Amino acid sequence: MRKNKKLAPLNRVIDSYMSRAPMVREHCERCLNCARWNGNPVLMTVDAAFDSIGLNYFQSVVPRVELFNQQFVETGRVHTFEDLVNADDAELRQIWKNARSWKVAKEIAAHLVRVKQQKKISDRDALIYWAKNAPLSGWEKDHLGSIKGVGINTYQYMRMMGGVDTVMPDKIVKRVIYEILGTAGIKRPANDIEFVLAVEALAPQTGYRAIEICWMTWLIQSEAGLSRTEKYASLLPKI
Repeated sequence: MRKNKKLAPLNRVIDSYMSRAPMVREHCERCLNCARWNGNPVLMTVDAAFDSIGLNYFQSVVPRVELFNQQFVETGRVHTFEDLVNADDAELRQIWKNARSWKVAKEIAAHLVRVKQQKKISDRDALIYWAKNAPLSGWEKDHLGSIKGVGINTYQYMRMMGGVDTVMPDKIVKRVIYEILGTAGIKRPANDIEFVLAVEALAPQTGYRAIEICWMTWLIQSEAGLSRTEKYASLLPKI
């Protein structure tokens, strides 16, 4: 993609950050193709629900989603959104203790079951259909946005996993992007919606997609002296 010369200072700043997350484009391709977790939308939904309470994604969320996969999906107990809605809460809490997370997962799944039935489509296509039609402005009025426990970050995360090139306005993403904007002399957005719109508008002019910039901010964070890109290099292709 050709870069706008007027944004060359921003491009140089972005390039310096993106170079620290070499796997980000490949990972985001899977996300935009609704192919994370081997293309299983139930696992994507569980992932988002676990992530909604703010624990460390790679250390807490991913291992528990994988445990759910092993004990419920691979054993044939949960294949569809309907199966997730009907799964036994006590058994689910043996995987992940937080009851609110499971309530969020089940309510998201229940809405996507309705989409699936109305449109006569698969689970995966129901997620994609919802994501493509879910608004950013007025997101709280969308059915998923109105679920208790689903904030704008979980809402945006589900849109991303449904194939939308966008960004989550979470604290890490904003902190890194504010650094980038500040270095490039660009005024920071006033609120979460303006933040998302600003990144979506700037991204094409830098040669990167909004979702790539978003994931980059997480992957360059350090854990135990290593960037997450280095520490989780073998894990990223699986999710």
